[in-house]
Amino acid sequence: MSVPAVEIAGLVKRYGSTTAVDGLDLRMARGRVLALLGPNGAGKTTTVEICEGFRKADAGTVRVLGLDPVRQGAELRPRIGVMPQGGGAYPGVRAEEMLRLVASCAASPLDPAWLLNVLGLDSAKRTPFKRLSGGQQQRLSLACALVGRPELVFLDEPTAGMDPQARRLVWELLGALRSDGVSVLLTTHLMEEAEALADDVVIVDGGRVIAEGSPSSLTAETADVAQLRFKAQARLDTDLLAAALPEGYLVRESAPGAYLVEGRVDPQVVSTVTAWCAQQGVLAEELHVGRRDLEEVFLELTGRELRT
Repeated sequence: MSVPAVEIAGLVKRYGSTTAVDGLDLRMARGRVLALLGPNGAGKTTTVEICEGFRKADAGTVRVLGLDPVRQGAELRPRIGVMPQGGGAYPGVRAEEMLRLVASCAASPLDPAWLLNVLGLDSAKRTPFKRLSGGQQQRLSLACALVGRPELVFLDEPTAGMDPQARRLVWELLGALRSDGVSVLLTTHLMEEAEALADDVVIVDGGRVIAEGSPSSLTAETADVAQLRFKAQARLDTDLLAAALPEGYLVRESAPGAYLVEGRVDPQVVSTVTAWCAQQGVLAEELHVGRRDLEEVFLELTGRELRT
């Protein structure tokens, strides 16, 4: 059996009287993409920084590619790639210069020119970092994380600031990395990104893991629960609508004028909702039936939006 990409047991990290990570356990297999999700302040950034060797744990054990990231950091660093949010480059350095500088530190780097082309940065290779767009800075940061041919890559908000086309390009590149056996641990506020990329999802809150599994397994826990969404006049009495439905259905106004009915949805339920709206003298618009997605599971577990 191969050594896990990341293995954490009982991790604790405190900042004064604040406990950022409180007995966290996590295991990430090789060649997988794992999305570490949590609301702000959940402890995910601290956990990742400890894995990268930038912070020391107060308790617990952390092994990255089988190594202690603090005591064996010199041995570990050439084998991992780190993409911090915000780029981390010198403001005046040109994109190609920055990438070639990072490549010069690797024993067997990828071709910087090829990587710039793949990430759509060829036309910006002579542009100073400070003049790159936010999306271009993110792509350059990703290139710097990948140019050394790492076995494991840590990505923090890898597609922040990117347009849809650039985001799709990065997703395809990360998919190719996984196919090549590279392990990827990413943090993201985009649930669509987590569902599109991740083999495994770990949700943390209060410094602890509160749920884990594949995106499909996490949403499958609510497989018998469907939803009916519709739009109508704001501030309808949702208690009255719930009373008109069979027992066990939940109705709420998720946003002004946007309503959500949770429960098993069949033609009779749809008819009841539209008839009830007609009785109130309002038109139910944009009716949609579907199952809960990862974002709604996250909200149910944490009680908070992913980005606060």
